[in-house]
Amino acid sequence: MPRSIQVVMFDFGGVFTDSPFEAVARVGVKLGAAAGQIEAIMFGPYHEDTDHAWHRLERGEIELERAVREIAGGGLREVLVERVRALRDAGFATALVTNNVAEFRPHWRAMLPVDELFDLVVDSSEVGVRKPDPAIFQLALEGLGGVPPERALFLDDYPSNIAAAEALGIRGILVESELRETLAALDRLIG
Repeated sequence: MPRSIQVVMFDFGGVFTDSPFEAVARVGVKLGAAAGQIEAIMFGPYHEDTDHAWHRLERGEIELERAVREIAGGGLREVLVERVRALRDAGFATALVTNNVAEFRPHWRAMLPVDELFDLVVDSSEVGVRKPDPAIFQLALEGLGGVPPERALFLDDYPSNIAAAEALGIRGILVESELRETLAALDRLIG
């Protein structure tokens, strides 16, 4: 009997790393930044010299890749990397569907063995469309050989991205901070 799911697609930030949204909230609380002050979160209290990652980067104490990781919320979730390897070994096609910035591409790609893990990468800054636009999911399905949406699964940490995928018929899993539930949901859906 054929599997109902053929393809498993993943977001990057907040899935393979801690949620950038949670990280921004944590850093914002730590710095006392008001909602909407992203610049203050990204660059710290610029009128002071602190231990903020951007300040350490500017002092030459750390490399840009490390600063980006720290500002974005932490290191790689190795358990999820291993799960993607296992999915590929079991015959599932895999894709990374990410909203990203062209200038950050070398840094986030260096964090993850992208070519080893994914059959396809759909990067918003390369294709000119970003989640939650349904067109980005359609590009992914087409790039994987025209897989029907109902045969695909998508994991993301942002509810509107999951809702957009589900509106096309793709099954979705909202990735929470605690991966145990995420992995259990993945196991249930792939059978």
